Amino acid sequence: MSKRFSLWRNFWRIFEPNSSLKNNLLDYVIRASKDVVSSVSLVLLVFLRGALFCAQEETRFVRVAETRKTNANNRDLNSISSRFPVETNPLSLSLFSTYCYIIRILRMASSSEVDAWIATLRKCEIIDENSVKKLCQMAVEILVEESNVQNISSPVTICGDIHGQFYDLKELFSVGGECPDTNYLFMGDFVDRGFYSVETFLLLLALKVRYPDRMFLIRGNHECRQITQVYGFYDECLRKYGSVNVWRYCTDVFDYLSLSAMIDGRALCVHGGLSPNITTIDEIRAIDRKREVPHEGPMCDLLWSDPEDIKGWGLSPRGAGYLFGDDACKSFNEKNALKLICRAHQLVMEGYKWMFDKELVTVWSAPNYCYRCGNVASLLELDEHFTPRFKVFEAAPDSNRAAPGKRTVPDYFL
Repeated sequence: MSKRFSLWRNFWRIFEPNSSLKNNLLDYVIRASKDVVSSVSLVLLVFLRGALFCAQEETRFVRVAETRKTNANNRDLNSISSRFPVETNPLSLSLFSTYCYIIRILRMASSSEVDAWIATLRKCEIIDENSVKKLCQMAVEILVEESNVQNISSPVTICGDIHGQFYDLKELFSVGGECPDTNYLFMGDFVDRGFYSVETFLLLLALKVRYPDRMFLIRGNHECRQITQVYGFYDECLRKYGSVNVWRYCTDVFDYLSLSAMIDGRALCVHGGLSPNITTIDEIRAIDRKREVPHEGPMCDLLWSDPEDIKGWGLSPRGAGYLFGDDACKSFNEKNALKLICRAHQLVMEGYKWMFDKELVTVWSAPNYCYRCGNVASLLELDEHFTPRFKVFEAAPDSNRAAPGKRTVPDYFL
């Protein structure tokens, strides 16, 4: 009987004062609910669901115990029942499943709020600071569960740098299709240089929260506190919100973005390139990404390196990362059974560029970069047969945009 009562004690632990599970759950309930009635209803739902699990598990373990007692001499039955010992019962897993189930319900309930944010941001209008904070918290809850190498299945549309060019992002969606009708992978550099980094990043983040299995975001070298303080995002947040709080919320999200993505196990997508310190995909998975981008090392290299017509490895003129040649690229692809490395990071006047016998491609998605380079942009579509198809597009016409006054932004290597 003591075992039976222990099941109920395990359940009631989530209501103890110092229970982190209770605190997290109730915090989410209160934040997601609009009034006291709905909050109380959701808490009662958690209690009833948990109680149901307790009753089911109690009956199950009593039945197992009785089976053990009546079949003490039956080795096979003992072997089967020993896989579910009372001492290591899965009640905690059941409660955790209930917790996740409730979270999914709350996310569905809050989808209308996210839809409202998306509708506002699509009009190139900012949402209020509290909404930004809540959106970033919701995004972190999703991103924290993603691997350094996010697995994606085709078909998918791959996009390069955006750099705060909001109206060109809208042009991209008009060419490639709206999310969630199209699966998207954006390879970083959402902010800086353009006039609308806030609206651009928050729109992509809201789409990620609303459609987490349709929108994928990986980190670029500009998703960094130090870089954004120099190239525009910090100043834009300060100008549009009157404080740096929104910048802090967004840069905290940067730390949780994946470093790369793997499509059908055949294409590796990174923002920058390869690293001499990384020879296998598993080494990327082992990186601790939840931090500011370091000045050197494997994580830095993935975000800063560039391909070049050299042999082996060379120093990068950017001051971070490396230059790598066709032999380094082909060796990495062969060792990891890859057919393609897809990356962004470099301005390409034609929108995309094949290198190394089509084992590497650069995709650039910011047309007329910095509103003065005159380049076209592209997106790469990989269908279910892994067949690549590029769509090239130009900058949104002036009639579709409302550019603010120009501001001075320091130059560095494009």
